[in-house]
Amino acid sequence: MNGRDWGRLVLLSLLWGGTFLFSAIAIKGWPAGAGNGLPPLTVVFLRVLVAAATLFLILKAMRIAIPADGRVWLAFFGMGLLNNAIPFSLIFWGQSQMPVSVAAGLASILNATTPLFTVLVAHLLTADEKATPLKIAGVLLGSLGVATMIGLDALSGASQSLPGYLACLGAALVYAFAGLFGRRFKRLGVLPLQAAFGQVAASSAIMLVIAAVIDQPWTLPAPGLVPLLATVTMGVVSTAFAYILYFQLLASAGATNLALVTFLIPVSSILLGIAVLGETLQLQHLLGMAFIAVGLAAIDGRLFRKRAVAA
Repeated sequence: MNGRDWGRLVLLSLLWGGTFLFSAIAIKGWPAGAGNGLPPLTVVFLRVLVAAATLFLILKAMRIAIPADGRVWLAFFGMGLLNNAIPFSLIFWGQSQMPVSVAAGLASILNATTPLFTVLVAHLLTADEKATPLKIAGVLLGSLGVATMIGLDALSGASQSLPGYLACLGAALVYAFAGLFGRRFKRLGVLPLQAAFGQVAASSAIMLVIAAVIDQPWTLPAPGLVPLLATVTMGVVSTAFAYILYFQLLASAGATNLALVTFLIPVSSILLGIAVLGETLQLQHLLGMAFIAVGLAAIDGRLFRKRAVAA
């Protein structure tokens, strides 16, 4: 990758890492005195709605047609469910179950297990992406990292945050299925920006119903200005603009190099959480992240291949 690609990669990690920061502010109503926060499912709905509106305007400005094929929109709804509605809801609800002192950083670390689940799902459901011994070793190391980070208290049920941890891990598993499902858009002749808009537009329709039935936000106290601004920023910057950057990087650097963003998102989120929310992660969280990082490096494989060639 050239310097511009590396710049895009770092910026993308900041945008996606910022998602966990913005959602913590939107849900928790941080800082104190900023007003009421928003229910998790309502935050998801507003995020995808703002992203869909932003991407719609971009498509119109670029004179790119919005697909009208029913099969394509059926795929959009499937992708919206797997890549947005379900995982966003699980992550945001999971963060609502964690103390604000660790919510953003810990959720981002757990979300970084997505490639670990992807290896297992791809091995079971595809013929061209079978697991190798190095990938299996990566999954085992990553699993050790998750166990280390969550800790024995949580695994024994002594921690009240355990449901939140499991929700974030569930989101990572759903993302793995979404990655496989999304491969069909190329066969359908859908442009990347069309796919980005279609999935968040479909997610908006799905989450409108879910948030209305479960959260009933009109019955709750009015949210504060800061949580609302955090939600809108998350929709525009960490969703719509991030998707544009994502597809630019995919075109110029390829999918393998793009996967490096997985290593950077937790680092970005933790640094943002420390700087803005005053988060202080424990040693076990950082040690767990180290195990996950080594596991991801094993799954990626390039570092180990270079060492083998050098030897």
